[in-house]
Amino acid sequence: MSLNLPTSPDPQLPIQWCVFDGNGLYLFAEQLPEAAPALHTGVRYIGHNSAANLFATELLGPPPDSWQKVSLRQALLTLPASYTPLLARAAQLRRFEQTHRYCGACAGPLLSNAHDHGKHCPSCDELYYPRLSPAMMVLIYRGREVLLARSPHFAPGMYSALAGFVEAGESVEESVHREAFEEVGVRLRSLRYMRSQSWPFPHSLMLAFVAEYDSGDITPQPGEIEDAAWFDIDNLPLTPPPRSIAHFLLLDHLSSLQQERN
Repeated sequence: MSLNLPTSPDPQLPIQWCVFDGNGLYLFAEQLPEAAPALHTGVRYIGHNSAANLFATELLGPPPDSWQKVSLRQALLTLPASYTPLLARAAQLRRFEQTHRYCGACAGPLLSNAHDHGKHCPSCDELYYPRLSPAMMVLIYRGREVLLARSPHFAPGMYSALAGFVEAGESVEESVHREAFEEVGVRLRSLRYMRSQSWPFPHSLMLAFVAEYDSGDITPQPGEIEDAAWFDIDNLPLTPPPRSIAHFLLLDHLSSLQQERN
């Protein structure tokens, strides 16, 4: 899922609109609209994939009757995979605009940079850029089993790989080992990086790993982990949907085990 970041639209591609409204955005026939609403504000060019140039804007007034309002998460799961990085970018730039109107150092109004998506304070010269929060995810395996856990805010019955944010002064690898021990009480070995994904809830950059179980008994962290267990690869519980990096980790690991069988 590549994301092109030109400074202007591709003239050979049509235009589609990411129309935000409060905590959601709009689809038309399960696609992004090809025309902007009559009343809108804050137009921003996001980038393009092989299908369309994407612009983002804020709705003013009522939407067209044929449009359907959905959550950002639902839009990510509905649209083709090539739209995932574009929507993530649109949502994160929108949040930056909403949360950085004034300088945190002197409270002066911020101005947008002319050459990038950052902002600056003309009063004290402080600089601001869209926030990224690095977070790790790790799929722990033990033979044919994988260790999956569920957070209290997960959908009923859903389990996933472990995840957590990287702390100040910590490497991503260190955060993986720390989070695994804090969340479920196990130690790891053979840590291996897999891939990353921008995840706009609200501004995470997910860095995904796989690791082999080394030692320890599963002990769920109170308040963070509702349940955790070992699952055989042929008897997995409900897991995150496609487009999530957790889904990729599971599919990749299952593929590796199947190749070993053959």
